[in-house]
Amino acid sequence: QVQLVESGGGSSQAGGSLRLTCTVSGLTYTDYCMGWFRQAPGKEREEVATIDRDGTTTYATSVKGRFTISKDKDKNTLYLQMDNLKPEDSAMYYCAADYPSTYCALGNWNFWGQGTRVTVSS
Repeated sequence: QVQLVESGGGSSQAGGSLRLTCTVSGLTYTDYCMGWFRQAPGKEREEVATIDRDGTTTYATSVKGRFTISKDKDKNTLYLQMDNLKPEDSAMYYCAADYPSTYCALGNWNFWGQGTRVTVSS
């Protein structure tokens, strides 16, 4: 059974930092495309960042320069370091896998976690 479990969400003041973790189990191949998404109340889900087999990353314009996506293939774990947080970063954050794609071009996100909430106050 495939499971993606996010952790690390919580509350922060504006300008603070949080680190999200996504632990993956049940997938035998570890070199695939992964990403972070978020959804705020009343808004559509937004792609935040992706990382492919080669470590190539993409970021939404709104988070570029503040967020960093990374992964530990040995631990099958995905991270999102969020610095200089802003109130508009408040949302439910989800990790997802485009399995078994090695690159993220098609974005066929077929596995999702349950999400972790991030709240940023001004």
